[in-house]
Amino acid sequence: MLFDQPYLIFLMNSMIVCVGILVIQLLTAIPAAYALAKLKFRGSTILFGTVIAAITIPINVTSIPLYIGLVRVGLLDTYFAMMFPFIVSVFAIFLFRQFFRGFPDSIIQAARVDGFSEIEIILRLILPSAVPAIAAFSVFSFVAHWNDLYWPLIVVQSQDKMTATLSMMQYQSAFDTDYGRTYASATVVTAPMVIAFLFARRLFIRGITMTGVKG
Repeated sequence: MLFDQPYLIFLMNSMIVCVGILVIQLLTAIPAAYALAKLKFRGSTILFGTVIAAITIPINVTSIPLYIGLVRVGLLDTYFAMMFPFIVSVFAIFLFRQFFRGFPDSIIQAARVDGFSEIEIILRLILPSAVPAIAAFSVFSFVAHWNDLYWPLIVVQSQDKMTATLSMMQYQSAFDTDYGRTYASATVVTAPMVIAFLFARRLFIRGITMTGVKG
């Protein structure tokens, strides 16, 4: 039977991985995007060009060296192994940079005059205004990593670390595919994403609209 499988564990694994990736991506991308958008420093143009170039590099290119590295340090079949390639998102840096460029420089300068540090400016001024952009990226990130099959298929070796998407592979073999259970499993896997999008759709649409018009 389909529900003889520990689907709560599979769903929990996917949730842990997706939330972990998203939190680390936000912690790294928001300060980097703010620096590229609002701080003037030597090499910023080259750095932004590197970000743009990195967007074009698929995970397939880096998967072999990443896999070898994880094998050597003994971290296969762990949550860290599933999250590691995605902890820095160049797409998030680009998206937030476009949004932050529209934030008024006069407000930032006034905050600096009042004694705000750059971290305080990000936390108290930038982040509250960036909620739509964060929501839009969160949907992108969550859906992409929830549906990811390629990387978990490489690094996961035990059933108790399987993600929800990877668990569907149990119903396929070299000789036969149980289409009924596969499609039923796909419904279980897809339902949380549909529900999440229905709740976040307004922020998502607003975030895409606002980040799309920035120069």
